[in-house]
Amino acid sequence: MTFKEQIQQGIPTTLPNPKPYETQINHAPKRKEILLDDEKKLAIRNALRYFEPQHHATLAPEFLAELNTYGRIYMYRFRPDYEMKARPISEYPGKSEQAKAIMLMIQNNLDYAVAQHPHELITYGGNGAVFQNWAQYLLTMKYLSEMTDEQTLTIYSGHPMGLYPSHKDAPRVVVTNGMMIPNYSKPDDWEKFNALGVTQYGQMTAGSYMYIGPQGIVHGTTITVLNGFRKIKTTPTGNLFVTSGLGGMSGAQPKAGNIAGCITVCAEVNPKITHIRHSQGWINEVIENIDELVTRVRQAKENKETVSIAYLGNVVDVWEKFDEENLHIDLGSDQASLHNPWAGGYYPVGQSFEESNRMMAENPELFKQKVQQSLRRQTDAINKHTAKGTYFFDYGNAFLLEASRAGANIMAANGIDFRYPSYVQDIMGPMCFDYGFGPFRWVCTSGKPEDLQKTDDIACQVLEELAKTAPTEIQQQMQDNIQWIKGAQQNKLVVGSQARILYADAEGRIKIAQAFNDAIAKGEIGYVVLGRDHHDVSGTDSPYRETSNIYDGSRFTADMAIHNVIGDGFRGATWISIHNGGGVGWGEVINGGFGMVLDGSADASRRLESMLFWDVNNGISRRSWARNEGAVFAIKRAMATQPLLKVTIPNTVDDAILDLL
Repeated sequence: MTFKEQIQQGIPTTLPNPKPYETQINHAPKRKEILLDDEKKLAIRNALRYFEPQHHATLAPEFLAELNTYGRIYMYRFRPDYEMKARPISEYPGKSEQAKAIMLMIQNNLDYAVAQHPHELITYGGNGAVFQNWAQYLLTMKYLSEMTDEQTLTIYSGHPMGLYPSHKDAPRVVVTNGMMIPNYSKPDDWEKFNALGVTQYGQMTAGSYMYIGPQGIVHGTTITVLNGFRKIKTTPTGNLFVTSGLGGMSGAQPKAGNIAGCITVCAEVNPKITHIRHSQGWINEVIENIDELVTRVRQAKENKETVSIAYLGNVVDVWEKFDEENLHIDLGSDQASLHNPWAGGYYPVGQSFEESNRMMAENPELFKQKVQQSLRRQTDAINKHTAKGTYFFDYGNAFLLEASRAGANIMAANGIDFRYPSYVQDIMGPMCFDYGFGPFRWVCTSGKPEDLQKTDDIACQVLEELAKTAPTEIQQQMQDNIQWIKGAQQNKLVVGSQARILYADAEGRIKIAQAFNDAIAKGEIGYVVLGRDHHDVSGTDSPYRETSNIYDGSRFTADMAIHNVIGDGFRGATWISIHNGGGVGWGEVINGGFGMVLDGSADASRRLESMLFWDVNNGISRRSWARNEGAVFAIKRAMATQPLLKVTIPNTVDDAILDLL
């Protein structure tokens, strides 16, 4: 069968042969044993819904074996034989070009060069899934190949519920992931209901088909590192950034450190993923001996090098050893997947990678104790460094939250706040999000590098023109992103699809998108998919990350994210998504996103202007109402350019009046 025929086939009527478990692939760890015997039968019954009754006797024991061996039913037998990658849009079957673009984006999320655990359909973060099993993937791709521009496909936590009549301005796909009743959003609830096959963790851009490989997080990390050094009034040159995690977020941190121009030490316990990131060029060196690491870092400081070093070992050892050696760390953070601390997101110090994997599956309670002991040790070591002048920030991975739950010395003197800020509180929130700057991204569906180069050039030209008249308040953001886009090609950031990201406000996004649409209309480039990270101005309500610099008491509400996805849906997005869970954990965040296909048409021009304006200004409005000064400035500026925009502006209260109460 051809590739197109396999897509159109969906779930095959004849069972394919079982597939061997490929040990060279980076696999998800075994999930904890959480289902009772009757619940296991229910999980198998749920899985068998996808298959004709004549296959049930064959598949039932196979699915039980998967459930017992891996803690989930992945349906490995049904994994496609074709190469998993984003193809040019012309190679996909279908009646709708928009649907073909979505197929391209789904396959990009599962590309072996992109996905963290491709055979388990997990893109990043340890549990950020595109689908729960391979039957869902096959059926979704079949539906997309049949869809017209008068239909909408609904995706229910990975399950394609079906195609419904709609209209050309409606989203082609509506995605929800993990939308639980609030009292059922504890970590073990995810373990149980995911094992039953009724919900999934879509992370932020995995389950919404908008992950573009590591460059998305590389750009955000670069902006964060640059502004982190500005925060402490020093330059990156010859100075040290220490962090951890090369798996779920790829090699973003060391690559960003190189772009920023500092020395980066990133610890990782997984040997396979460490050497993969080294071979991919995301890190410069790998060191396994802690004493050798100390010597190498001293040399790099003395020579004022720009270098990224992966330490194959536990980051706790790094923090403790650098303290003993009085080796000064300028910036410190962590990007282990602590939203997922008990299932492979964080590995405790003092144990091997293999020992930890066995323990989390066979003795999860002891593993939890080890993780919490390790978090307390790591916090103690970090505290020693910050007493010497290190600037430490939480990088939105729930480190502060899980450390506090472990009883670590992480709380501020008032007993309410954390000792250290989230990077959004100190850096991204006041410097970027409040002004409407966030991660705007695009994908060239032709698959041609020359199309990406043309879009880079277009975006750069737009930004340079806007910078000429931009107010002082946003000049730094403009210049950082002009510098970024000029260096994007040289930094070789493309993994998988021909994609790019930069930070822009509503005006910048709209003008860049219009310029793309014009170039498509002229035949200069192929179709372009627009999107963004959910980690943005208005897509996500996350009290310990995206909305951590909201101080009016509303940071634990999620109205903004819900408003965002509804508004995007009726303003012209090609697909929309809303998720429970993301980078900080299940039950800790609600986040939404979109995708939009530009085809050079007048309809695309109309939709992009309406939707992108809302997508950004919805968040600025909320941040303005919280009395964030930058957002008040930004929303007033937006109202001055759009007469139909009228936003309630807050009045401020003199503190002296409240002090009298």
